[in-house]
Amino acid sequence: MALRFIGIDPNTGDGESPTVWVDETREELGFQGWKPSAELEAECAATEVPGHAKEIPDHEAVVRIPARMVPIIREACDAVERAHVH
Repeated sequence: MALRFIGIDPNTGDGESPTVWVDETREELGFQGWKPSAELEAECAATEVPGHAKEIPDHEAVVRIPARMVPIIREACDAVERAHVH
């Protein structure tokens, strides 16, 4: 695995550190974020969208990432796209 750190929440304090990585081998983004509230998780689980059943599978999770991290997420998207071999 070629894990590359991209960025951390610019407002990080003690114990709070939403973070974004790129796994260049798997061509995936990795997010560390805050656990969702029970209400948010229930709403996500209850929402059905095309191609996706209701509920959150045991192998998936909902995480919260602050909007101020959008530039870091864009950077990660660009990095994983560059790593993708066409």
